[in-house]
Amino acid sequence: MRETVLVDAALSPIGVGIAIATIGHPWGTLVVLPLIGLLFVFSQERQRRLDHALELSNAYRGTAMLLGEMIEADDAYTGSHSRDVVELVLAVADRMGLDPRTRRQAEFAALLHDVGKVKIPPEIINKPGPLDADEWALMSTHTVMGEEMLGQVGGLLGDIGHVVRSSHERWDGNGYPDGLLSEQIPVAARIVSACDAWSAMTTDRSYRAAMSDADAAEELRACSGTQFDPRVVDALVAVLGV
Repeated sequence: MRETVLVDAALSPIGVGIAIATIGHPWGTLVVLPLIGLLFVFSQERQRRLDHALELSNAYRGTAMLLGEMIEADDAYTGSHSRDVVELVLAVADRMGLDPRTRRQAEFAALLHDVGKVKIPPEIINKPGPLDADEWALMSTHTVMGEEMLGQVGGLLGDIGHVVRSSHERWDGNGYPDGLLSEQIPVAARIVSACDAWSAMTTDRSYRAAMSDADAAEELRACSGTQFDPRVVDALVAVLGV
């Protein structure tokens, strides 16, 4: 994207030059024609850069979706959890008016927020009941491990490592791994957290049945301002229409 910005920067003075050359100067055409040719070349280059960036982004998206499916293959209860969370995350991001970069971070983090669980033993992931203290201590490391894994990949995926790390932080500062408070938590992580919780509450688990949409929405509201960002809860409830 940096290269595309440089091309855009080069186009701006060319456009200004064309405007100046054609205002009250009989020799304007002699200046304009070469500039138009140069503008055409730059425009083609800009489009090539944009096409390449889109192609690269789609490749990363496909990789993220594949990794998300691999994670869920070891979890007997999540099914299409990550894809469901992605749909909600994008809807909430759009409602909150997130900028394109943050929206993309939220999308990819929704797909990969549980990537660190591949390093957690399946018997803990699929335990038919609440985790004990030792099991929970191990499970709670998955966000840090996820950040480390994505950092090794780099690129767009490496760019969301900090979001994955913060996806289980709480608005009141009582989350993990860093105990971040309110606005210290990346907004993409705040959105993923609430949408992830909604999906989990409305999905059958080994130790409980799925909650109704109405009950899950009530739980979201009850946790607004403590576990979740109130603005995110408002946007999510509005998107869900509950």
